[in-house]
Amino acid sequence: MKKRLSIRLSAPLARKLEFVAGRSSGTKSALIEEALRARLEPEQVPGIDDVLIRRLNELSRAIGSIARDIAIVSETLALFVRYFLTITPPLPQGEQEPARLLGKQRFQVFIAQVGRRLAGEQRLVSEVLETIAGNEPDLFAVAVDDAREASRGSAAASGADEPPELPEAPKQGELAPENNGHG
Repeated sequence: MKKRLSIRLSAPLARKLEFVAGRSSGTKSALIEEALRARLEPEQVPGIDDVLIRRLNELSRAIGSIARDIAIVSETLALFVRYFLTITPPLPQGEQEPARLLGKQRFQVFIAQVGRRLAGEQRLVSEVLETIAGNEPDLFAVAVDDAREASRGSAAASGADEPPELPEAPKQGELAPENNGHG
């Protein structure tokens, strides 16, 4: 037994309903019932949940990889800037212009290297991580533990927050070779 309802529709919608009912040789009640059923009880496409879950998992892994790469790049940049600012003495006025010219040349080489890296499929971060994972899989865990102990020990001993000792920088005028096995 069906329950009788009375509804009010706008004139344009009522015309569309009559037109569609006339073309499909169905009743207006049947069309409205079908529309309400689709709205209130949406049919699920078989297997769509599995496909969506698989895709969401892929996206989660990709986002995790991006977050890891960003963290590595951020830490690398921060360490480089701190190292650079710590070891670079100010230049005398007479040496500043030649240094600017050399800086421009180095920057052009750097931009070309970045462009080649971005045009290729293998990224330096991935390459370095794969090398480390293959050669020294526990390096990150050991380095994190060592850094924590060192920061606690140095802060306690000196009472100040000093940067850790870093390897020696390249000599002035030297540019890291383009293909040194890491990029």
